[in-house]
Amino acid sequence: MNTVVKDWQIVSILSDDELVGQVLYATVIDDSTLRFYKDDYVCTSAIQSINTYTRIVTTASGSIYQLVGEGKRSEIDFKFHELLRLGHSPEEINELTRMAH
Repeated sequence: MNTVVKDWQIVSILSDDELVGQVLYATVIDDSTLRFYKDDYVCTSAIQSINTYTRIVTTASGSIYQLVGEGKRSEIDFKFHELLRLGHSPEEINELTRMAH
């Protein structure tokens, strides 16, 4: 089936204010693929499609994510994308970059 997530964010990855792509950053509720445990964070590969009616996100790697609850959109700079993949939230990353300037 798919991975069910909550506390989700569609994160726009920007480079020089140009959109490079979007990823999903979320907390796992259930994962029928057995890749994640409950309450793990997940940062996906690039989003291929978002169906707002069914609340399904499909990624470049072919993974399917079911969005539960309210989510939000956020942005980070491409040079900090690896921090996102390591588990830092977009809010944490943006706060770190603000503190650095």
